[in-house]
Amino acid sequence: MGGVSNASLSSLPSADRPDVAARLREALLAASFTADGLLDLLGAPAYAALARSETVPALRATRGDTPLETLARLFLLQQSVPHARVEEFLPVHACVESRWLVRVGDDEVAATVDVRPYGGPDGEDWFIVSDLGCAVGGAGGIGSRDEQVVLGVGGASTTLAGITVRTPVAAALDLGTGSGIQALHAARHATRVTATDLNPRALHITALTLALSGAQAADLREGSLYEPVKDDETYDLIVSNPPFVISPGARLTYRDGGMSGDDLCRSLVQGAGERLNEGGFAQFLANWQHVEGEDWQDRLRSWVPRGCDAWIVQREVQDITQYAELWLRDAGDHRGDETEYQARYDAWLDEFEARKVKAVGFGWITLRKTAAAEPVVTAEEWPHPVEQPLGDTVRAHFERLDHLRAHDDAALLAGRFRLAGEVVQEQVGLPGAEDPEHVVLRQHRGMRRATKVDTVGAGFAGVCDGTLSAGRILDAIAQLVGEDPVLLRDRTPAQIRLLVEQGFLEPVE
Repeated sequence: MGGVSNASLSSLPSADRPDVAARLREALLAASFTADGLLDLLGAPAYAALARSETVPALRATRGDTPLETLARLFLLQQSVPHARVEEFLPVHACVESRWLVRVGDDEVAATVDVRPYGGPDGEDWFIVSDLGCAVGGAGGIGSRDEQVVLGVGGASTTLAGITVRTPVAAALDLGTGSGIQALHAARHATRVTATDLNPRALHITALTLALSGAQAADLREGSLYEPVKDDETYDLIVSNPPFVISPGARLTYRDGGMSGDDLCRSLVQGAGERLNEGGFAQFLANWQHVEGEDWQDRLRSWVPRGCDAWIVQREVQDITQYAELWLRDAGDHRGDETEYQARYDAWLDEFEARKVKAVGFGWITLRKTAAAEPVVTAEEWPHPVEQPLGDTVRAHFERLDHLRAHDDAALLAGRFRLAGEVVQEQVGLPGAEDPEHVVLRQHRGMRRATKVDTVGAGFAGVCDGTLSAGRILDAIAQLVGEDPVLLRDRTPAQIRLLVEQGFLEPVE
């Protein structure tokens, strides 16, 4: 495990007993301790409350004595349960021996880690292991201030898993693996998975997550960022939900980068280019500073390594006070001494003001290694709802870039296009007006974009069914509206390019 050794690991289940993990997995599945089974048992409100770190509804729903209720109290709610009862459906002796369970008093046992069922994308029954009380974060705090605490699956984790391109690859790299959720997803479509983390406890827990989920083992390496990666190693996929929080100091390993400002995210993005194989993807969640007098898009463009296309999506912006409060609450500081809380708050604002930071952006950064002479970097703000998973949408975005890059305007007009599925047209204007003020095309899948088009653009998109070339469609529109077809052919390719780039039109090869 890349030299992972730490006294704190002695309290965790053994990562060297795959036989016990396999037996425990079988027992959990037999009792329907799965995402679906728990939803049925707890009901949607109590199940959702668990994701907010609220346990009272689940405790009320598990007062019975069935195997599933007992397992929920044991592994989800961290309650001790009678040894004799759990022995009926768990290999208790082996679990105690390998430290999945610990004896409490004379006749009870308790879990040493949180084990949370997680439904895989194709219905797989997986289990995410994390430290006790740390399955999720949120406004209630994480339940522990130990700097090496390992969290379970939160919103950021599922966001990254959903946007990741899921094509079969030879080698995948998960940087800052945490509880192992990204490595677990990668194991489905990568022949070899390497997972790194600065925290040896995280690597140990990743090994447990993979084993308990019945997934292949990963190559686990301790170290920061790309340090554990050898000079000659390259990958087809790199993913990271890094410790992206821009904070004074590095109190919590799982979230605080420990570098100045957004330098950790910048280093992560800049270092990916030389470690990607041709056509490979690197996908990151990141925070970035909005600095006075600087365009955030220019800042992010400067991060993109040479030889890479990039798609940068800013999903949210918070002013520095909102941002400081969010992460102070995440650590539970708001529940402590008020003077200490105010001092910490002051320290955050001092640091931001010293760097002239007025706000912080959060979003996704996707790189793709390309041999193109002129890589394309798209940076945009899209705070609106999207439809996860988006992996296929991300892959298609870069495929459309390739098409547009390879086709000049003449070739574009000679090509054929098809309107993407579930695109609708909306006409916006005053009631009773003869003509709409403008026409909007709206997607109901993927990014769920909306874009204004003129009447020619709307008419063009509506006719695109893959049978006629773009040029022939424009000639027909010109005849209909009484416009010079040469002029129409001359001014329309830019609009076609935008509709293709944003996924409203799909090239038909």
